Amino acid sequence: MDDLRIDFAGGAVDHRRRFGGGRGQALPRAVGLKNGKTPDVVDATAGLGRDAFLLASLGCRVTLIERSAQMHDLLADALARAAASDVGDIVARMTLLHGDARDLLPKLSPEVVLVDPMHPERKKSALVKKEMRIIREIVGVDSDAAELMQVALATARKRVVLKWPQKAEPLAGIRAASHRIEGKSTRYDVFMTG
Repeated sequence: MDDLRIDFAGGAVDHRRRFGGGRGQALPRAVGLKNGKTPDVVDATAGLGRDAFLLASLGCRVTLIERSAQMHDLLADALARAAASDVGDIVARMTLLHGDARDLLPKLSPEVVLVDPMHPERKKSALVKKEMRIIREIVGVDSDAAELMQVALATARKRVVLKWPQKAEPLAGIRAASHRIEGKSTRYDVFMTG
């Protein structure tokens, strides 16, 4: 974990915020950022917080839920550092909760839920980035992703967005997506609930 540090004020996260394409990117479109709408989003699997930060940078209020104590601590540290930087106005729209999203979502009555579980092991021989290997060591494999999706589908007032590898089979145990927004390596399966 010593090699892992979350930074919202610089690096790839800052570059994506400034040059990534704004509301035209796949994730903002998937959560419903269009026609002047800026929904409140719950990121049920916060991880590194990058998707939550992007959405907050576009005006969304985002609640991040992280059940891993180590990842939660990394996020809390990153948010505290960012609050004192030039992105403080963005992280002010981000609220971090520690706990299991399956327990917390019913209490939150979310408008939109983003679920980005640990993705299945790749079949390619190339290793995933070191950062993702470290995260997998910390959080495990998210074997309860289908159960989390069921809770999200039952509690989201408007939509649930599942971030999933482009070429992976659909997540087993959940209904078919209403539609999908595809990127180069990632797709967003969108489930309309409202």
